[in-house]
Formats: sequence, C-alpha cells, structure tokens
Amino acid sequence: MRILIIGPSWVGDMVMAQTLFQCLKQRHPDCVIDVLAPDWSRPILERMPEVRQALSFPLGHGALELGTRRGIGKSLAGQYDQAILLPNSMKSALVPFFAGIGQRTGWRGEMRWGLLNDVRKLDKARYPLMIERFMALAYEPGAELPQPYPRPELRIETASREAALAKFGLSLDRPVLALCPGAEFGEAKRWPAEHYAEVADALVRQGWQVWLFGSKNDHPVGESIRARLIPGLREESVNLAGETSLAEAIDLMSCAAAVVSNDSGLMHVAAALNRPLVAVYGSTSPGFTPPLAEQVEVVRLGLECSPCFDRTCRFGHYNCLRLLEPQAVIAALQRLDGGQLIDVLAEVD
Repeated sequence: MRILIIGPSWVGDMVMAQTLFQCLKQRHPDCVIDVLAPDWSRPILERMPEVRQALSFPLGHGALELGTRRGIGKSLAGQYDQAILLPNSMKSALVPFFAGIGQRTGWRGEMRWGLLNDVRKLDKARYPLMIERFMALAYEPGAELPQPYPRPELRIETASREAALAKFGLSLDRPVLALCPGAEFGEAKRWPAEHYAEVADALVRQGWQVWLFGSKNDHPVGESIRARLIPGLREESVNLAGETSLAEAIDLMSCAAAVVSNDSGLMHVAAALNRPLVAVYGSTSPGFTPPLAEQVEVVRLGLECSPCFDRTCRFGHYNCLRLLEPQAVIAALQRLDGGQLIDVLAEVD
C-alpha cells in the first residue's frame, strides 16, 4: 500500500505526526509512506524510520497558487493508493485531488467536499489530543485506537551528531542543560529570560554547561540570558539559536542531560529524543499537545485567566509566566534527576 501524507506546517505538529506513521505501519507493515511537506521539515522526517521519503512542497503557508498545486498533483499521479491530509484547509486537499489518488482521507474542514472522498467528522470529545486526531486517520471511522499510544521517536545517527559537535566546538565533558526560550506562537508562550538565566546560573554552579537553542529570532533572548550570567559562568554557556540548522539542533539536543523549554516545536523535538524535559506552560495547555516522553515534568501556574491561547496577554501582565518562579523549574529538574540537584535548591531558596 502506497500512502501520501500531506504534512502539517509546524515543527511540533510534524513531530507528533509520527504517531500516525507508526499506526499505519502497525496496521500495514509493508506500506510505503511518503510525506509532502515544506523543506524545513526534511531533517525531522529523515529521522523517522517509518517515512520512505520527504517530498518537497515549495509553497509557503497560506499560498494558494493553484497552478503550482495542479502541477505537483499531476507529477504524483498514479503513485499512491491513499492520501491522508493532516491540515484541515481546502488548499491542502488540492494536490491529492489533482493527483487522482483513489482514497483521499481527512477530517471535514474548510470547503473540502468533492476534494476528499473519505471525509471524517471529528468528535473533539472523543479525540481531545492532537495525536488522537492524527492516529484516527489510520483506521476506519469509529474504530477504537489501540493502547498504549505510540510516542514520537527520532532516530539519531552518531556520525551526524559528532559532526555537529565538532562544527561548533562543543564537548560532553560536563552534563548539558538545553534551554529553548523561544516560541514562534508569541510572547504569551515565552517564560522570561531572567527566569531562564536563574536556572542556567544554578546549574552552571553545579558543574553543568548550558546550550541555548532556537531560531534566528530567538538569538537575542539567548544573548539576554547569557548576559545575566556573571563572568566565569557566562563562558559555560553557548548560544546556538539561529546558528544551527534544524538538523544540527536535533542532533545536538540529543546530547542534553536535561531540557527546559517553552511550549514550542523544540519541546516536542526534545520529547521525541526522549530527553528528560521540563515543559513550561503559560497561555497554553498540555491538554491538547502535551510532550510525549517518559521523563517529563510540566510546570504551570494554572491561573484563572489561563489557558487563554492568546499570542499576547490581553491584560498586559503575563502573570501566568512572570509569576512562575525559577525554583519551580529547578525543583522539576531535581525530580527528573533523582534528587541530584538538591544542593542547587539549597543555593537558590
């Protein structure tokens, strides 16, 4: 069975989509899975053993360009038995339709009647998690999802990891704390830089080193965190945000002894690498897209005004993040570390 997946447009969603690929392989062990997705997602898909190949989708998020979509569809004609669409947009259904793929599966969404011929009606109460909504598309309508749910698991090649370490002059002589202080969604997902700096300070004093990850847009906040460390400690941190490719970031994060992250795509990458993870939530909730790993501590205040799912705080105070003290994250790290950070807690209390 040859299956074309129309992939999502966000890093975290693409990581979580692996649960669908795992279900398809469980149901059809000999199936072939290709994923049509933006080029940025290739490093993620290449680290998923279920995926045969990532097919480049050249259009940006939201672009219609009907002629280009028709051309891509025609180029894929006759190659697939089924297409499964993860986005709910009308645009995402055009390529499989133009390709003439026999079974075109997806949730009922934006004006897709006729474009899909296997249309599912989503029961949000039955499938509250995003991974459940992905996984359900691998089965017949109404089928019970098998338990336990699979977890995303990215495969790391030793050679590429060693190459990334060498390129950035990094060593593993001390445990690595990975910090992911960015979030493309907006300010209401970003724990304050000064709080990240306190966590970094505490762990560097305990003999750790700190690597900061993120996009080019996150480089300034990484520098802000480093600037808050005193000389002598600052040198034990390195700001990789915007310096690495996504492939390099994934490989380097696999070296981390622990990760602290906002609710972001890199949070899901860390979970898929099975790194001990502290996930900091503010305006959003782990009830829809929780990190899927064995060693996870979710830290949030749960104020009356959260989760609001807004990009910026409607009240302007960002209390759901600002009032979340660094000690709560350090305590969560201690729980993940089996109590080895007890001296750190004594220092910061």
